[in-house]
Amino acid sequence: MDRAIDLYCERVGPGLWGEPLNAVTNLAFILAGVLLVAALRRDDAARRDPAILALVALILLVGIGSGLFHTFATAWAVMADVIPVALFILLYMYLALYRLVALPLWGVLAGVAIVLVLVAVMPLVFGFSASTYGVALVTMLGVGGFLHFGRRHPAGRPILAAAGVFALSLAFRTADLRLCAALPVGTHFLWHMMNAVVLYNLTRTMMAEGVRGAARA
Repeated sequence: MDRAIDLYCERVGPGLWGEPLNAVTNLAFILAGVLLVAALRRDDAARRDPAILALVALILLVGIGSGLFHTFATAWAVMADVIPVALFILLYMYLALYRLVALPLWGVLAGVAIVLVLVAVMPLVFGFSASTYGVALVTMLGVGGFLHFGRRHPAGRPILAAAGVFALSLAFRTADLRLCAALPVGTHFLWHMMNAVVLYNLTRTMMAEGVRGAARA
């Protein structure tokens, strides 16, 4: 049996419930996905959009994958955790650049390629969380800032708001190991709960503002 990967304050042992709070709070992603499914039932255009459906499915997979990691805590569970996150980042980047920023296709593909390279290469130097989540935050701030201040696009403000929540959640994630002595359960569970809000709001924004850009020539 693989040895449990111990990365967070809360892990109290090698068993499935070695991180009970970190495991259970992944239900926040499942709740976000369920709420989005309910929203899709009221939005015919979004319900017929494969990209929107993929975003919702990835949020559910983020919850499942992260739940697997915080229970089994093995190498294969790490992959179940990080792959849906990376796919959500890349897909949302593509949709934001194409449907919201309205770049030509070559510009969209160039932007996604840059993010893909950073997501793939930087973890080798800085580790997954430091690079991937840093890239995600900078991307959200850049796209949201351009849309809000440069284009006065209605998607800009909610994307910037999501970036603010994400920055705070990233701070809680980073603080986790540093607060073990004072707070044995750590702060990683807050990362889950706040990121569920982030992914929900980003997807709702794309449903509201990005669906009509799907057929853009």
